[in-house]
Amino acid sequence: MVTEITSLRHPGVEVFGTLTEAQLRNRLEPEKGVFIAESPKVIAVALDAGYEPVSLLCERRHIDGDAAPIIARCGDIPVYTGVRELLAELTGYTLTRGVLCAMRRPALPTVEQVCRDARRVVVIDGVTDTTNIGAIFRSAAALGIDAVLLTPTACDPLNRRAVRVSMGSVFLVPWTWLSSPIGSLRDLGFRTAAMALTDKSVPLDHPALAQEPRLAIVMGTEGDGLAHDVIADADYVVRIPMAHGVDSLNVAAASAVAFWQLRVNHS
Repeated sequence: MVTEITSLRHPGVEVFGTLTEAQLRNRLEPEKGVFIAESPKVIAVALDAGYEPVSLLCERRHIDGDAAPIIARCGDIPVYTGVRELLAELTGYTLTRGVLCAMRRPALPTVEQVCRDARRVVVIDGVTDTTNIGAIFRSAAALGIDAVLLTPTACDPLNRRAVRVSMGSVFLVPWTWLSSPIGSLRDLGFRTAAMALTDKSVPLDHPALAQEPRLAIVMGTEGDGLAHDVIADADYVVRIPMAHGVDSLNVAAASAVAFWQLRVNHS
């Protein structure tokens, strides 16, 4: 059902503008939480992955255009529309991609479930930049990472910007939160490789790394890097060999290099 809105206070549209990310997550009752997916392509990926749509917001001109296939797929849910200026005031930005979809947050699997058949996983520790989170997920999906684990200090992958930057890859790779120490992954058969610059770091192309049957690649922030205790507890400390005196890469770029080099069956 398409509803024309003329006010920012129209019932139902608060999910697209006035609710904070924390309120959208609704951590006290996660089963009631929602997130925002932006653009027809990203929404389509989420729908293909089984995510449940709650409501749509789009400019009037997109209802019979870019948003039409999405509206048809979403069935009998509210579709809010209005003039471009009002929607921009509601969301805080211009809907350059035509459509937003509020979607239900799924119940997350356990770490054991995510890792059951995985051979290569990435642990994102303390990365709070939403652009980096989205980029890491996109590289993980493209370069053979089987699962993503995030420590509690990392950014929510279903943040609107992270979802957009990932181009929907957050819906393609199994992920969950890792509340126990990273070293606990050894109980699941993983060896850990902390990406960090230390005197004991081995190069990324060290033969032992590619031969590990199950490997957890631990990524931290570009500025502070991984905590000393995380590095000390790792089975490997790994560096990417650099040229021209460059000492590090942005965590999103570094993750792509690491994922490619450490992929299974690399030769």
